[in-house]
Amino acid sequence: MRRVRYLMWKEVIELMRDERTRSLVFIAPVLQLTLLGYAATTDVHNIPLAIVDQDRTAASRELVQRFDGSSYFTVRYWLTSTDRMDPLLERGDAWIAITIPANYGADIARGAPVTVQAVADGSDANSSTLSLGYASSLVAEYAQELVRKGTAGGAQSAGITPEIRVWFNPELESRLFFVPGVLALVLLVITTTLSSMAIVREKEQGTLEQLNVTPLARWELIVGKLMPYAVIGFIDVCLVLAIAVLWFQVPLRGSVTLLFLLTMLYVVNTLAIGLLVSTLSSTQQQAMMTAMLFFLMPMVYLSGFVFPIENMPVAIQQVTYVIPLRYYLEIVRGIFLKGVGLDVLWPQAVALTGTGVGLLTLAVLRSSKRSG
Repeated sequence: MRRVRYLMWKEVIELMRDERTRSLVFIAPVLQLTLLGYAATTDVHNIPLAIVDQDRTAASRELVQRFDGSSYFTVRYWLTSTDRMDPLLERGDAWIAITIPANYGADIARGAPVTVQAVADGSDANSSTLSLGYASSLVAEYAQELVRKGTAGGAQSAGITPEIRVWFNPELESRLFFVPGVLALVLLVITTTLSSMAIVREKEQGTLEQLNVTPLARWELIVGKLMPYAVIGFIDVCLVLAIAVLWFQVPLRGSVTLLFLLTMLYVVNTLAIGLLVSTLSSTQQQAMMTAMLFFLMPMVYLSGFVFPIENMPVAIQQVTYVIPLRYYLEIVRGIFLKGVGLDVLWPQAVALTGTGVGLLTLAVLRSSKRSG
């Protein structure tokens, strides 16, 4: 037992001596728990809502107040016609749009039946189902209240009926939401882990120093090392794309050319993350663990791949703006399910360009510093 205790103590000393290993052992679990504690919820709150009030009476405003006063909805857009409703749903600025018809107030007052239309963005099946459920429940409760108290002159209301419409995914199939997201996730994991491990492998074999003394410029070395993994990533994209469309029957309504062009921007981001991870690691095992625990898993939690960003605390939502996966998920789901073009996706393209430049600059600076 004395020899076993000696080996155990020796292993603990070796473990604590390495700063990177200490980070993996102590910081990573706290980071994962903190992120999951705030981000891991499938409940939907603060649903971005657009109101199309074609009546503009006290009665219609009372119904709008019910939505605005609910913890489930946040009224972000007040419209007077349905013309502006389509772009809001296409961009994802509103998850659901409620249309109050003209003569709503007059019909309520005389006890006539009223139909209120609810149009939902069905690209996220889970959120859409919950959003429509909350909206229908709220309208039903309000209608029951009108029936109980009666309307003007004591007339009984015939009730308010919600007319449900779902765009982009009428059957609310969850696979149409998740399968395009898997494309983004596969590309992230493959390009980030392989590129980071490839550079660290050169360190372990002692060949990186030899490459540094060759006439190769810094950018030539980086491009030469990372480009093969970009090609591998694009091959994987083609495979996943074919399986998604042909096997899982996910509709590809937008431009394939635009998808590949914006994928190039995303790959720049993922390869930059791989390069950054390589500057933080000494071994391939460290590179893989660092990539998974400090980059890939937090990005998945905070990107909207599983948990709605709108449900996260405001401080966490601000962090998501620097996560490339967030923007690429919006791109692939927009092109697949909504068929939107660059006129809608340009903010995501600009954001990917910004994060790519920032990550690549940081990675190159750290790489140059370590080489020097």
